Amino acid sequence: MSVIILERITVMNLSKQQGEIERLENEFWKSMMDGAPEVATAMLTEPAVMVSGHGTNKFDHAAYTRMAKDGRYTLTAYEISGMDVVFPRDDVAVASYHVNQKFEQNGKPIEMEVYDTSTWVKLDDQWRCVMHTESAATPAH
Repeated sequence: MSVIILERITVMNLSKQQGEIERLENEFWKSMMDGAPEVATAMLTEPAVMVSGHGTNKFDHAAYTRMAKDGRYTLTAYEISGMDVVFPRDDVAVASYHVNQKFEQNGKPIEMEVYDTSTWVKLDDQWRCVMHTESAATPAH
């Protein structure tokens, strides 16, 4: 009987943690839409890493803020779907999901479908994103 109760507690904690990571992912994306890099940097380790088709980028909070305020890229809409979160350890979470994002690049509207992953670590009882990847979705053939 105690094994069943412990299993329920573990499942409830896992579900709560998954919800927390999903909330943080959405808050991060919203901060990009709102032009609020201070919200995003509060969720990042220092340094953090981004990997995309543009290459790799290791950055601190000041560099992220400069990137976010650059103005050449402005996120105008996004829709996250199919989020899954795994916890290889109690203090590490890896989120993977699909994003349909719309943005303006130098004033030109662009729509892009991508698959993203984020690795979160728990530091001082707070989740922080240490690494984010973005891969362009390829059209079905």
